[in-house]
Amino acid sequence: MKNVKDTCRHIVFFLSALILVQCSSDSNSDSGSDGSEDAASLSTSLSELLFEPTPIDQYSSVKTLTISYSNLTTAIQISSSSVFEVSLDGAAFSNSIVMPIDSSSNLLFVRFAPLSVDRFQGEITIQNTAIATDLVITISGAGTPRIQNYQTFSRERLAFGAGFSQSAVHTFNLPSDVSNFEAINMYVKLTCPSGGCDEWDVFANVKVLDPLSGELYELARFITPYWNDNSQLPRGFEFDVTDFKSLLSGSVSLRIMTECWNVRGYEVSVDFDYVEGMPDYAYYEIARLFNYDNNSLAGIPYGVTHSFDLTRTINVPSNAQSTHLRTVISGWGQTASGDSDGRPCAEWCFRTHQVLIDGATMFQHDLAPLGCASNPVSNQAPGNWMPDRAGWCPGMEVPTRIDVFSSNRAGTAFNFEYELENWINMGSSSAFYAISAFVVVKSDTPIQRPVVMD
Repeated sequence: MKNVKDTCRHIVFFLSALILVQCSSDSNSDSGSDGSEDAASLSTSLSELLFEPTPIDQYSSVKTLTISYSNLTTAIQISSSSVFEVSLDGAAFSNSIVMPIDSSSNLLFVRFAPLSVDRFQGEITIQNTAIATDLVITISGAGTPRIQNYQTFSRERLAFGAGFSQSAVHTFNLPSDVSNFEAINMYVKLTCPSGGCDEWDVFANVKVLDPLSGELYELARFITPYWNDNSQLPRGFEFDVTDFKSLLSGSVSLRIMTECWNVRGYEVSVDFDYVEGMPDYAYYEIARLFNYDNNSLAGIPYGVTHSFDLTRTINVPSNAQSTHLRTVISGWGQTASGDSDGRPCAEWCFRTHQVLIDGATMFQHDLAPLGCASNPVSNQAPGNWMPDRAGWCPGMEVPTRIDVFSSNRAGTAFNFEYELENWINMGSSSAFYAISAFVVVKSDTPIQRPVVMD
C-alpha cells in the first residue's frame, strides 16, 4: 500500500513540475525574455531580378530591393557579379559595398551594365558574420547592340488638293561611316491630320536617290489602313533596309509617297535605327534590276501584251562573297480573273511568279494570303480590311522577298528574268503588278556594284 502511495506522490510531483515548466516557457515567449527574439536575422524582399534588354556600354534602369535585419552587431557585406552593380544611394555603384547597421530596413539599388551582346546571369551575395548561410539573389539580363537613331521626315503632310502633294522629297544627313553598323532598320509612322485620315487603303512607299544613276530606289512599300493610322504599332511599320547601306550614308535624298486622292491624306514620319555591331560583310553594293513602282498603276500590265522588259543580264564582281536578289511586288486591279473562286486580278487573285536564272526557275514568289484579319493595325472600320489580298494587306508592310544564291556567283554573268504566272485578262478593266527588284552583293574587301544590262 505504501508503494502505491509513493508512486502516486511521484506522479503528482512530476505533473506539477511539468506544468510549471510549460507556464514558465509561455511566459518568456510573450515577454521576449527567452532569447529567441534576440537571435540575429537577415532577409531580402526579392530572391531574383530580371533586367530589360539593355544596349552595351549603357546602364539599365535601376531596380530596388529591401534588406531587412535585426540583432546584427557588424555591417552587412554585399557583392555582385561584374556586369551587375549595387549601390546604397542610387548614385555611387560598384560590385562591392558595405551596408552599415543603422536602421531596421535598407534599400539596395541594382543596375545592369552589359559589356557585350550576350545573355548574362549573375548573383548578388549578402553576408554577415552572425548569419551562417549567405543570402543569394539571382540576376539576369540581355545585352543588346547600341543604336543610333536618325529622324528624317517628321509628320510630313501628304494629301491631294488644297495645296498638298502626294509626295515629298527632302535631303537629310545620315551617318557618314556605316562600316560599324550590322543593320539599318527604317520605321514609317502614319498620323491622322486634324480632319482625319484617308478612308482608302492606298499604295505608298519610301525611296532613296541613287546618286550614280539619278534614279529613286524603293526602300520599302506599304499599304495605308482604311480610315486610320498605324498607331497600334509603337513605331509604325518596320523595314530592314540594310541592303541599301551604301546609299544610306552622308547627305541622302529621300522621297515619301502615298497615293491619296483626297485632302485628308496622312502625316508621315520616317526614322532610322543604325544598329552598331559587326556586319556580316564589311562592304555592300546594290544595283537596280527594274523599278516599275512609282504608283499602283505604274507596274507591269497583267494578262495582256505589254512592252515592259523583265529580262536583265547581271555581271557579279569577282570578289563577291554573297549575292542575293531583293524584290517587292504587289498587285492592283479588279478585273475578272476567271478563277474558280472568282477572285479578281491582280489585287485578289492568288498567283505564283517565277524568277528564272539562265532560263531555269530558281526562285518563286507566292502571292498568297497573309492573314489580313490578324493584322495588329485593326482599327480600320468600316473599311474592308479583313479579307485576304494576294500577298498584301491594308495597313501592313508589303513583304520584301529575299532570294539568296547558293553560290556567290563571283566573277560570273547570268541572265535574269521575272516571269508572271500565265493568265489572259478577259475582263473589261486592267490589272497591274507594281514591282521593284535589285541585286545585292557583299564582300569583306571593297567591292563595285554589279553591272546590270537592260
